[in-house]
Amino acid sequence: MNKLVPQNHPALHTICTEITAEDFSDGTVAKILKGMRKAIKTYDVDGYAAVAIAAPQVGVDKRMFLIEDQNQEREDALPTIIAINPRITKASKKTHEVGEGCLSVPSKYGAVVRHKNVTFEALDENGELFTRGAGGLLAQIIQHECDHLDGTLFIDRAEKVWHKDEKPNDLSEAGNAAPE
Repeated sequence: MNKLVPQNHPALHTICTEITAEDFSDGTVAKILKGMRKAIKTYDVDGYAAVAIAAPQVGVDKRMFLIEDQNQEREDALPTIIAINPRITKASKKTHEVGEGCLSVPSKYGAVVRHKNVTFEALDENGELFTRGAGGLLAQIIQHECDHLDGTLFIDRAEKVWHKDEKPNDLSEAGNAAPE
């Protein structure tokens, strides 16, 4: 549970099960979170540090993701968010095409259409309900991670996909290629 699973792993292609009250009380949530934090730190491809990971990416069929920017030196580092049983409750009508990468598909990048803004609700690591709005890159990441929980990879949604060696020099063609 501390390692990224390969792209063909079944957990990446199934709708994940909800985290239960028992999963909080018996330590399952803490154990999954610990494994996700270990795995996210191992990702370093072409100088990109990871920013988020979902439980299926470590082979766990549970509805949980973690946003934890591994490049904290950036001025615009993302906030740390633990989202359990997340549900997007509102999405803007405005969309845009953005570049994406993924820990689970390290050799590919793609252009995906995402909502510019979203609002979601989830439980935190203590089981407390919260609601959060997000725009831009954070909204993109939340949508990407929620897709993971529904068995969808970014390459399933992508308008265009390219191998990392073919990645355009000018990413404005496909937005900001933001590895997960």
